Formats: sequence, C-alpha cells, structure tokens
Amino acid sequence: MINNTHRLDTEDHFRTDVSYLPDLTAYLDDLLRTRERLAAIGGVDDWARAAATPAEEEITRIRRLITRIKSDLADLAGDKRAAIDDAITIMRRHRAVSLGMPAIRSAPSAAAATTEATA
Repeated sequence: MINNTHRLDTEDHFRTDVSYLPDLTAYLDDLLRTRERLAAIGGVDDWARAAATPAEEEITRIRRLITRIKSDLADLAGDKRAAIDDAITIMRRHRAVSLGMPAIRSAPSAAAATTEATA
C-alpha cells in the first residue's frame, strides 16, 4: 500500500533552499514512479487507484519549484555559484549526520562495581 497522506504542498507555504534540490528531484521521481506503477496495476478499484495516485497538481508544483531553483542557479555569476555550491556541500553534509536515538545507560553490575572498587 502506498501512503500519500503527507503530500508536499509547495506553492502556498513551503519554501526551500537550493540545498534541497536533489531531495526535491528524488521526490518528483518517486511521485512519477508511483503514478506509473499504479497505472500499470490491474484489478484495483478506481477509487483506490485515485486515492493512492499522486495528484497531478502536486507533481506540477514540484516541477515548478525545481525549475525555479534551477533557473535561479543559472542566473548566478561564476563566483557566486561557486560559493553557493560550497554552502550546499556543507549543508548536505551536516544533514547527513545522524546522531541516533538517545539511550539509557544500564546500571553497572555488582561484579563490575566490586572490580572497580578494588582496583
């Protein structure tokens, strides 16, 4: 089952920066693949297919956002573009770091506490 309950609304309130361009492109590709897979599946009720298929409006919004970002990048001079590329690298590297989930340390065993006390 494909979950499209958290659709991305980009026109009204969502703003992004250029460092998200690869993520937006991957998201668009995923929407298009999902649409094609659902179109190819047989034996699915029309209502179920319509509910699971990404909306054409959403695909259009993502395409417009990607086009706008690429256009803005194309308008930059070489030195500004290089500075933006450096900043993108730093931002994406920072986002890739995973701190993991916090964990509760287990209490030391009685044997370990005794060993530390005699040492």
